[in-house]
Amino acid sequence: MMNDPVFLVAAAAMLAVVVILALGISHFGKGDIDSAKKSNRMMKWRIIMQFVAVCLILFFLWFRSGG
Repeated sequence: MMNDPVFLVAAAAMLAVVVILALGISHFGKGDIDSAKKSNRMMKWRIIMQFVAVCLILFFLWFRSGG
């Protein structure tokens, strides 16, 4: 399972979500207007990456079940 390319891509997408979330939270805590805009932009990207990650996970599960 760990050598499955679909699993690796899904894992990379999940890692990207975590990185984007951390960056968005770090900008959120600074308090100025510019950081708030960056934080908002990062949270939008997080939502997009979460959608991609969930789709990849579902594809992985479908692929592994023999679909």
